Amino acid sequence: MFTKKRSATGRGLTWAAAAGVILVAAAPLAAQPPAQIQAALDAAYAKYKGLQEGKNADYIPALAKVDSKIYGIALVTTDGTVYTAGDVKSEVSIQSISKVFTMAQVMEEQSTDAILKTIGVDATGMRFNSIVAVEWAQKGLGGPEINPLVNPGAITATSMVKGANRDEIWNSILAFESAFAGRPLSVNKEVYDSEAATNQRNQAIGALMLAYGFIKSDPARATDVYTEQCSISVNARDLAVMAGTLANGGKNPVTGKQAMNAENVPEVLAVMATAGLYDDTGKWLYRTGLPAKSGVGGGLIAVSPGKFGIAVVSPPLDDAGNSVRAQKAIADVSNALGGNPYAAFMH
Repeated sequence: MFTKKRSATGRGLTWAAAAGVILVAAAPLAAQPPAQIQAALDAAYAKYKGLQEGKNADYIPALAKVDSKIYGIALVTTDGTVYTAGDVKSEVSIQSISKVFTMAQVMEEQSTDAILKTIGVDATGMRFNSIVAVEWAQKGLGGPEINPLVNPGAITATSMVKGANRDEIWNSILAFESAFAGRPLSVNKEVYDSEAATNQRNQAIGALMLAYGFIKSDPARATDVYTEQCSISVNARDLAVMAGTLANGGKNPVTGKQAMNAENVPEVLAVMATAGLYDDTGKWLYRTGLPAKSGVGGGLIAVSPGKFGIAVVSPPLDDAGNSVRAQKAIADVSNALGGNPYAAFMH
């Protein structure tokens, strides 16, 4: 089903136009018949509903207990129309998808250079929680050569969010992500408690980032706030609105509120494109061309700039930690709707 919301920006405004960037772009998705868009979602939902591949993350005990049958697709166009298929109400923890928005928040509070110079924006080529990647960046490359979408960079980014104390920092992060979702978000306490009890590796990463000067103080607090951030509850619709806000130049297309400055959106999308699906990011970009971010809770968001944001929630993951159904469904929908920005000349 789909619902229509009036956009404060108008149909023709893309993130590129808002940021003063000139691109050769395909026709707006709004120009396509709604029935065609809905049909693309329905087809992808039906095609992969019976898929049995992958398994829930189990290194965090609470994630292993999540219903593996949850499966929903949502797509939000830049004019604020919301399309859905399947279960878009059941909530999962946002996990690593939250890293995108903490990165964006640091850019908003400081600058895009703050991310570039403090953390780096290069894919590590290693696992998302690799300690070796930190050692190699420091000793082999001699500088900030990580990125905010792997755990060392994400914990560092969380440490960079402004606030006088933990509560102020946390409330700021939650409010920022809620603005993207278009509704007040909250934390799944069971997931937070489970993750906090088993995050010794992240605690070690936080301490290492302090030792190398990436984190300036209190790595334990940064790690704890990061853990809570990953435990925010979201459904497929929330995630699609968040992705749609990035597609729409930082303005939430459903609420009409500006969640972040348009000029910072291209840098956010660039890091998603290079590091959003852990160590399988290159394969994803090769197949779809879409900046994206996955989370081990089973969510996956993807952005077609100026066109739409799309999200799927389906907990079973592949070996790289990415939802199996989500990757397949998003690729199918995007291909059906001409979402690949690198293929703009074909439309």
